[in-house]
Amino acid sequence: MEALIDPFGVTFVQRALWGGALVSLICAIAGTWVVLRGMAFLGDAMSHGMLPGVALAALLGQSLFLGAALAAGAMAAGVTLLNRSPRLSQDTSIGLLFVGMLSVGVILVSHSATFAVDLTGLLFGDVLAVRERDLWHLGICLLVALVVAVVGHRAFMALAFDPRKAHTLGLAPRAAHAAMLALVTLAVVASFHVVGTLLVFGLLIAPPAAAVPWARSVPTIMCAAALIGVASTYFGLLASWHWETAAGASIAATAVAFFFVSLALSTLRSRLARRERPTPPSATTPSHPRLEERSMTP
Repeated sequence: MEALIDPFGVTFVQRALWGGALVSLICAIAGTWVVLRGMAFLGDAMSHGMLPGVALAALLGQSLFLGAALAAGAMAAGVTLLNRSPRLSQDTSIGLLFVGMLSVGVILVSHSATFAVDLTGLLFGDVLAVRERDLWHLGICLLVALVVAVVGHRAFMALAFDPRKAHTLGLAPRAAHAAMLALVTLAVVASFHVVGTLLVFGLLIAPPAAAVPWARSVPTIMCAAALIGVASTYFGLLASWHWETAAGASIAATAVAFFFVSLALSTLRSRLARRERPTPPSATTPSHPRLEERSMTP
């Protein structure tokens, strides 16, 4: 029992736990819509697209948070503008911006001979270096994310499951999509300092994806994803302490492990259910998991 508690008696590990928990809550809110909307590639691109802003801010001695916010905002604005072109698919526009932003970031990094150590921290984060003011920033970001999620819930629901119905109901699907992009941007920017730009994608996607098979409403998915994210933070920090591994990577790896455990258990549950209740020959079942998602209630 002491092995499960003793590491968190250290002050910087306590702050890391609080920081990771706040990041998990923010990512649960935004990541739920990323998973349901099928925007995983966009989330990955956003996490990498911050590199030029962060690199430029580091070279100029400015705030990394501000640089990340500006770069992520430019990425989101670019995706929104390119999506209006009928000749480009969403994946194409995201891919082009992703490669372009990442290339600019690498070019900026290559101009500094002493940037290698800072780049490692940027890519993989330093959750053990979370300060008290970082916790306040994360708390503010969490409140903003909650407000956006509550205000835009109805529009987000319609956009995720039936965009045409969102337009029919006058829910302004373009504005809702822009607000959803802003929510993802907020989660990525708020989280990169804790787990890094490469690993933030793990907390953004893995906990909500692990929660989807076991929940039937969006708020339930968010709550379950938050619990999985917090548990990933706890066990990831515990593994990092005892096995001397990178803390941010341990947290992200634990979140992904939870997803595979959830996937295995849900697959086993489906097989057992089919054995207990054979499907009549005349019955039809959904051929795609998103068909089941349409039955969710707000």
